[in-house]
Amino acid sequence: MNLFDLRAHRTTARREIIAGATTFAAMSYIIVVQPTVLAAAGMDFDAVMAATCLASCVATLLMGFLANYPIALAPAMGHNFYFVYGVCLGLGVPWQDALGANFLAGVVFVVLSAVGLRERVIQILPASLKHAIGAGIGLLIAFVGLQWGGVVIARPGTLVGLGHLTAAPVAITLGGILLLFALHARRVPGAVPLTMVVTALACVGTGLVPFAGIAGWPPSVRPTLFQLDIAGAVRPSMLEALFLFFFLALFDTVGTLIGVADRAGLLRNGELPRARRALLADSLGIVQGTLWGTSTITSYVESAAGVAEGGRTGLANVITAMLFLAALFFAPLARTIAGGVDLDGVHLQPVVAPPLVLIGAFMMASAAQIAWRDPEEALPAFLCIAMMPLSFSIADGIGFGILAHCGLRLALGRIREIDPLLGIAGLLFVLRFAWGS
Repeated sequence: MNLFDLRAHRTTARREIIAGATTFAAMSYIIVVQPTVLAAAGMDFDAVMAATCLASCVATLLMGFLANYPIALAPAMGHNFYFVYGVCLGLGVPWQDALGANFLAGVVFVVLSAVGLRERVIQILPASLKHAIGAGIGLLIAFVGLQWGGVVIARPGTLVGLGHLTAAPVAITLGGILLLFALHARRVPGAVPLTMVVTALACVGTGLVPFAGIAGWPPSVRPTLFQLDIAGAVRPSMLEALFLFFFLALFDTVGTLIGVADRAGLLRNGELPRARRALLADSLGIVQGTLWGTSTITSYVESAAGVAEGGRTGLANVITAMLFLAALFFAPLARTIAGGVDLDGVHLQPVVAPPLVLIGAFMMASAAQIAWRDPEEALPAFLCIAMMPLSFSIADGIGFGILAHCGLRLALGRIREIDPLLGIAGLLFVLRFAWGS
């Protein structure tokens, strides 16, 4: 226990154990959600589930031992959607190439974290756009969740509209959303996994989803292990993916680290001690995660749940990591929870849909930090937020935000206020949109 210096952090082993278990309960939904999302790109569900557990375990231990922080890591929500819908389906590339691009972005992150150049990279994007990116991704995730639940469907003429709300899988989705919102509002620990179990029971009980069992031998990770294609990731068409994988990881990591550290009282004069170690652990987590076969690993804001229970050191992370390993033995339960149902020719996920809606709501909170009364800040941020779900592309949303920011500065005769690197990014997006149209 001296390794984590519990006495100096005014905590105990019992408190850290409870905190680690609480953090796991709060973020365990990713064990089912991640393979469900990546399966849309053709990846093997069981292998991705195993990769998610193993990569999360290793990354969480890295944070615990390198930085001694009670901040757990797992595949990032939002990044997994960009991986599937922005890269694999959007660009039409194999998931192996996408993993390769994710790996290379992680390597760049490792280098910048090791030499301390992260601050310069972070500074090139205006604060309003940083907040807008998170909010826009949140709207996109919620939109996908409502689609997967059958609440929103395709409609000729208006593009989207309400689905058949009285159909059994849609009704279960709506009930799950209401239950999850109520549990979260009452601050019930583990609200997300609890809701997923309840909705899964409803699906099994109504015969919509077959029961696959509860426990069994861990699934093989072989279908995704070391399957990344680095050669395929360095093609010119993959440059945008490399760029965005890196930037999304950078902004997510810094924001989560500062937010959770502030909640834990770990900041000193506004600065995070051992920040370089924490960022190094995060970036190493990305690299090893792609080797297992999963998308970007990042620090989880759900770690705040463990912090609220008194977690202050990396010992809490050890507990969380061990629970991720134990989860490998519950693959049959994960398959049951992720079981889908067909309705009018559309495959729905009524159990996974409610958490996506809640996660979207969480991520929208960052929009409150945007200076909405300042049109120079608000208008680019609005375009960034709106275009992500409307274009069904995180990259397009970011591109519109950057172009609006640079365009406004040009129109107002304040070209010197445009960061050179941001200006280059804007030009690249101009070429991308012109080429793509």
